[in-house]
Amino acid sequence: MRIAFYTLGCKVNQYETQILTQIFAADGYDVVSHTDLADVYVVNSCTVTATGDRKTRQMLRQFKARNPAAKVVLSGCFPQAFPDAAERLPEADVITGARGRGRLVELVARALATGERIVEIQPHERGEGFERMQAGSFAERTRAFVKIEDGCERYCAYCIIPTARGPVRSKPPEDLRDELQTLAAAGYREAVLVGINLSSYGKELGLRLIDAVETAAAVDGIERVRLGSLEPELLTGEDISRMAALPKVCPQFHLSLQSGCDATLCRMNRHYDTAEYARIAADLRRHFANCAITTDIMVGFPGETDVEFGESLAFAEAVGFAKAHVFAYSRRPGTRAADMPGQISKAVKEERSRQMIALTSRTRAAFLQGQIGQVVSVLFESRTPDGMYEGYAENYTPVRVGGPDNLCGQIRRVRIEAALDGWCLGALCG
Repeated sequence: MRIAFYTLGCKVNQYETQILTQIFAADGYDVVSHTDLADVYVVNSCTVTATGDRKTRQMLRQFKARNPAAKVVLSGCFPQAFPDAAERLPEADVITGARGRGRLVELVARALATGERIVEIQPHERGEGFERMQAGSFAERTRAFVKIEDGCERYCAYCIIPTARGPVRSKPPEDLRDELQTLAAAGYREAVLVGINLSSYGKELGLRLIDAVETAAAVDGIERVRLGSLEPELLTGEDISRMAALPKVCPQFHLSLQSGCDATLCRMNRHYDTAEYARIAADLRRHFANCAITTDIMVGFPGETDVEFGESLAFAEAVGFAKAHVFAYSRRPGTRAADMPGQISKAVKEERSRQMIALTSRTRAAFLQGQIGQVVSVLFESRTPDGMYEGYAENYTPVRVGGPDNLCGQIRRVRIEAALDGWCLGALCG
């Protein structure tokens, strides 16, 4: 029996797909590419934006058209947040949400055996536990993404994720240690800790994110610990000091900004202002040499005026982000922002996106220029078509070097010699 997976969305979704891949492989399925003919197709959906929903529907139709006899599975955030809409999609033979993923192999077996359509979406509930999962491998052979937290209780005005993902729950430290020991034994050198709201890790356990970071850094064989996206105000000065004392922690921090205007942040129900954000970014740079601050920036939130957008532009320039993901506000049913007055036209959002992308492209270019002359440690991951080896420095700067030896999987010292279009050219030291 052949099964294929298609994943939309964040690193948490990708991690969960990896777990599903392992579960089905252990049950005897032959895992194939989503471009191949399969007996079962699984779409692990994302519903952060309307684009994600549209892509989910497209893939369901595509898989059913490719093999009408196949069982097509819809899983993940879209059906969890919008169960009625998901149930109306005729191409989906099995529909399940973001809970109880371990049961999916049982549901698929039932659908194959009986031909019945199965809709089983478990609602989130207060006090539900972290679903135990442990990855043994990934497509990449150098970096392992490890989910340590699920759920969000921040209720930003634009976001459906608290509905899709439920309350905060966290992986116990002993489970994290066991998983990382397994991954280190399999040859992984870097662990990237990810979550739906990573900064809330440990809330229900009486722990904080720094406790997970220290647990990960203590695992022999894991030489780097990197953090996924962070809610900035949940990083305390003590957290930053404790992280700085761990040589394995990578000096790259993705602090989700969303807007550089205080009035917009207030309407968004974000829990910080620009002064606090700037203070946290400065604190990280003070504690971590050659630190990279990356971010997400939304444009066109309801009510955003030209003046407010100008403030956001100015703040992004002042922070000097090493990299930014810029996106336009997308109206989501079930969120407060969907019904807010002052919805911005598509044309205005596109123009503001263009301006913000242009500015953050300049700050990225300046950051890369600032890497020239630095000696960094690069974890090499792949070889480019022109024969160079490519990897990432501790601060996530993409670096390429020439060399006859196979560098993939190695961590080597490199001197940065030039900054090119989105990456740096270096030379091996010694």
